[in-house]
Parts: sequence; structure tokens; C-alpha cells
Amino acid sequence: MSWSTSDRHSRLPDDWPAIRARVRKRAGGRCEWVLDSGQRCPTPGTDCDHVTPGDDHGMGNLQWLCYPHHKVKTTQDNAKAQALRLALRVRPTQPHPGRRTP
Repeated sequence: MSWSTSDRHSRLPDDWPAIRARVRKRAGGRCEWVLDSGQRCPTPGTDCDHVTPGDDHGMGNLQWLCYPHHKVKTTQDNAKAQALRLALRVRPTQPHPGRRTP
């Protein structure tokens, strides 16, 4: 989701810059993504990410990621949300009247 079309920025707490700085410091400035090898990504982080999407800005729900891994995580989160929306969509139990056979 692009910042230009999101209300996300307006929902961040007033002390977001300080929270973001604490997350970066906790991570040592390095991306916290765990690679398939079990090692942590060696790339410097750039983005403060919510582990679980939403408005929980607690330190336990925040991680420091590099841009590529933040993009991967966001894509995964969006795919899960879309699948949930489709699963919860109410479908008619009877065919549309125009499609009924006499």
C-alpha cells in the first residue's frame, strides 16, 4: 500500500519517530528478517514494520526491515488479507433468478 493512498500515517502515534528510532537501535540498524539459512539478513534496515498488521505500536509488534524484505512481508500480508476477504464473502445459496431453469 502506498503512503499516498493510505490513512496509515495519520494513525501513527505522535511519538512515532522516537518509537521508530528505538526499534532501529534495538535491531542494531540491521534488517531483522530471518533468511532460509536461519541467519539474519545482513542488509541495513530502512523500515519499521508492524509484525501483525494494525495499530499495535508496541515494541513487541515492531521489527526493523530492509526495503526488499519489507516489500515481501507487505505482499504476504496483503495476500493473506485478500484470501480472508474472499473466504468471508457471502455467496448466494440459490442461483440468480435469471439463471434458473424452468
